[in-house]
Amino acid sequence: MNSKKKVVLVGAGFVGMSMAYSLLNQGGVDELILIDVNKDKAVGEEMDLSDGLPYSPHKMNIKAGDYDECKDANIVVITAGLAQKPGQSRLELAIENTKIVKEITKKVMENEFKGIFIVATNPVDLMSYVVLKTSKLPKAKVIGSGTVLDTARLRYLIGEYLKVSNKNVHAYILGEHGDSSLVPWEHCYIGCKKMMDIMKDNHLPMEDLEKIHNKVWNAAYEIIEKKKATYYGIGMALNRIIKAILNDENAILTVSTYQEGEYKQEGIYIGVPAIINKRGVKEILQLNLNEKDQEKFDKSCKIMRENIENEINNLLD
Repeated sequence: MNSKKKVVLVGAGFVGMSMAYSLLNQGGVDELILIDVNKDKAVGEEMDLSDGLPYSPHKMNIKAGDYDECKDANIVVITAGLAQKPGQSRLELAIENTKIVKEITKKVMENEFKGIFIVATNPVDLMSYVVLKTSKLPKAKVIGSGTVLDTARLRYLIGEYLKVSNKNVHAYILGEHGDSSLVPWEHCYIGCKKMMDIMKDNHLPMEDLEKIHNKVWNAAYEIIEKKKATYYGIGMALNRIIKAILNDENAILTVSTYQEGEYKQEGIYIGVPAIINKRGVKEILQLNLNEKDQEKFDKSCKIMRENIENEINNLLD
């Protein structure tokens, strides 16, 4: 594999280019390759990003390319796919995007890719499964963006609520990147103190916790209603996963990863806290969920499993 830090981005839309722009601003990548079905779009994005290189903190080679660039890449990020249309169900979207993501994965693997996939195409838990089954790579090397963005939204809102730095908020959203996600409040900490204890000690109403989760849940819908799409937050979240891999950080992030008995689940991708390093998913961190949270998590996983068994597997045969 290339000794340089090389990332290939498949999909030069809003999400992909927000990620690329954050990489340009923060540095840490030596080479960024842009692939898009619209080749002119990729070339235009290459030119636009490259204009900012004189003001970037680090040297970076940016270019529009093709799938042969995947051979020596450390990471391939997939953001390509269709957006959910008004009135379209998530399953209908999944069927359409399965065809796209399957084809992309085949093209990547035909070029002897040996690195790590990061998947952001929605529904991300299902699309991560598609990449795993199509690529036949070890499960550690296929990572979905999962609930990394949801978790960032949660930490931001908790920080605002308690008037503390969101960097000292240690809270996680588990489950589907979607409507069935959950917050295991018993495992949320502010610094080294349990959030539940802070709520009690300060006589704060416990129902505010559900209000915070609802704000997280509604955030994407509100943003889409006001500006048609969300992309800056997920762009930064993808950048965070990339850096955890390239810098071998052993960082804990709530990515979508394949379950083999963890959290009492098998054979699906779902968002859980995991240790991320240069090998991909080093380890899934298992929380002892209370009965109520385990039920919520099981329900979220059931949705994934039903979609896989009823529709997705048929498209992968």
